[in-house]
Amino acid sequence: MARHLAVILLSGGLDSCVTAAVAAREHELAFLHVKYGQRTESREERAFRALCEHFRPRYQLIVEVPALKAIGGSALTDEKLTVPEEEPDASRIPVTYVPFRNAHFLAIATSWAEVLRAEKIFIGANQVDFSGYPDCRRSFFDAFERAIEEGTRPETHIRIETPLIHLTKAEIVKLGAELKAPFHLTWSCYQREEVACGRCESCRLRRKAFAEAGLEDPIPYEERF
Repeated sequence: MARHLAVILLSGGLDSCVTAAVAAREHELAFLHVKYGQRTESREERAFRALCEHFRPRYQLIVEVPALKAIGGSALTDEKLTVPEEEPDASRIPVTYVPFRNAHFLAIATSWAEVLRAEKIFIGANQVDFSGYPDCRRSFFDAFERAIEEGTRPETHIRIETPLIHLTKAEIVKLGAELKAPFHLTWSCYQREEVACGRCESCRLRRKAFAEAGLEDPIPYEERF
């Protein structure tokens, strides 16, 4: 049976790695990485390239969106804002939210998918154990699918796949382990590039997930639990 091509948005983090492993079961892969001036941009690119070596996608592409850093408004892109190290507050959108980031990423992925004639875009969004970002909800992706239908060629039909959307972070780790996802090649820390800080909200969510899954996180941290 022919394997259809899918574009995978691959940040180099845990969720995108597991999403790539899910997609690899039934699809040919086109890996897309977006650099947007985030604090750990170079480290995330290294993770992306390592994951490309592991998965061997048919296509790979790195693009830049400097507008997101120029716009600012997020601790990930603005050095004047501090990356929070306390437990995430589920009642508010955190300062690490990059305004409408996933819309930019999906627009680029859609353009590339249309050129490649890919039928699906995979993104590792999650709306269970996450930081409260509004552009990580399935309702957002449903709306974006409608925009794709309106804004592409009549023969183009692209679906946005969110295989992790309803999983807890621990369930994502377990799924990745089942699929032999290369966790050791990923990077999640929001503020360090050599040894993960272990304190930012992304590190906290990741470490908690591995602990709940009963597995050891293979990346190094500055600070122990």
